[in-house]
Amino acid sequence: MKHIILFFIVIFFVGQLHAQIKTDSIPENPETNIKLKSFIIPVTLMTVGIIGLESHTLLDINDQLKDEVHEHIDKKLTIDDFTQYTPVALVYGLDAFGVKAKHNFKERTKRILTAHAIMTTTVMILKSSSTVLRPDGSSYNSFPSGHTATAFMSAEFLWQEYKDKSVWYGVLGYSLAVTTGAFRVYNDRHWFNDVVMGAGIGMASTKIAYWLVPWIENKIFKKENHDQNAVILPYFGGDRLGLTAVLKF
Repeated sequence: MKHIILFFIVIFFVGQLHAQIKTDSIPENPETNIKLKSFIIPVTLMTVGIIGLESHTLLDINDQLKDEVHEHIDKKLTIDDFTQYTPVALVYGLDAFGVKAKHNFKERTKRILTAHAIMTTTVMILKSSSTVLRPDGSSYNSFPSGHTATAFMSAEFLWQEYKDKSVWYGVLGYSLAVTTGAFRVYNDRHWFNDVVMGAGIGMASTKIAYWLVPWIENKIFKKENHDQNAVILPYFGGDRLGLTAVLKF
């Protein structure tokens, strides 16, 4: 049981620590260069998750957690099926009730869909290539935890949209994410390092999306410059083809 308590404490405080790093978060109109410093926490989590596939210490923690679950838990609670999406629902719900998010509906939707695509692709590739048996023995797609990745992606989304309002939105989102990860272990569906890896992937996916969407818009689909001094247009009249130039002085 002490390892389960430790799991709650470590992941919860990682979430709270991240929620308070306001200086490293991506601004409304970000520069095209990504801020690597803001990826310290998710990269650390993913590193622990990968090491856990071979580390005897972390594998022992996995076994001990499994023994605790089998010994003390008889009834499963599937609230993790819902808590993984709650932060996203809060973003749209709060905005609808007048607590305005950082971005409008269109812009934040582009970011969360991009984050979800990155997260889902990463999780599915790792699941199919790692073939780790779940603790309950049901399938060989345990690593990483998709529920946890979704939850931490959602928590980071809530934080990005409401960090200027209050730090407590970040605490709330990451508390829900931690709850989701903890219940994946509680319900005997994932190992400890599955959950840690999922947390890192989820956080990183949203961070990347909040940099990538503006970068694509600025660099690839650059808006037309309305202050230009000349416009050249093609024209076709009968059997004549040419160009028309309009100059602004």
